[in-house]
Amino acid sequence: MAGHLGGDPAGGAAVARPALADPEPAVRAAALGALARLDRLELADVRRAARDRSPRVKVRAAELAWRFGPDSVPVLLDLVAKRQPEVVEAACFGLGELGATAAGHPGSVAALAGVARRHGDALCREAAVAAIGAIRADGPLAPPDQGAAEDPGRAAVLAALEDKPAVRRRAVLALAAFEGPDIDAALESALADRDWQVRQAAEDLTGRRPSTS
Repeated sequence: MAGHLGGDPAGGAAVARPALADPEPAVRAAALGALARLDRLELADVRRAARDRSPRVKVRAAELAWRFGPDSVPVLLDLVAKRQPEVVEAACFGLGELGATAAGHPGSVAALAGVARRHGDALCREAAVAAIGAIRADGPLAPPDQGAAEDPGRAAVLAALEDKPAVRRRAVLALAAFEGPDIDAALESALADRDWQVRQAAEDLTGRRPSTS
């Protein structure tokens, strides 16, 4: 109820904060959300939650960490490296929410590229590709003369165009943050993809339909 019913934020926090140590993971996760609603969540709370034994609490930490800007990047990178797919997916989302702020931290795009190219869970790969696109879209366009070899994010997005349909569609959307002949060729190929959603995404980006000649 804390943070939903109005009233004194300090009073609500006094109720919610002890719940961070509750034996039940669902309560600990709910306490994080309550403190965030009350604007009483601290980075130290998120850091502790990221080390919680429960994946559910780690997920909630990942969903809220980005609120702390650059200071949250190390927390999210640690969560990206966890075993549980739901934690990895949430951490990728968090890095994407940070946008160009995440790009300024060494290793963030490379970590996402690793998930996009090698993780066994398709939802994690999709989330990583989306995060790369969000990070690149929030900053300057990648130089057209910077190929995939120099940019792990670019390489991961291009490689994702060979993945499952949902991942391919997300990769097409991420291509909007890049430019160059390789990107043009990738969009041209996506216009003829066997999945209609991938084709639609490419059509939306290019403003045209595939050639029938």
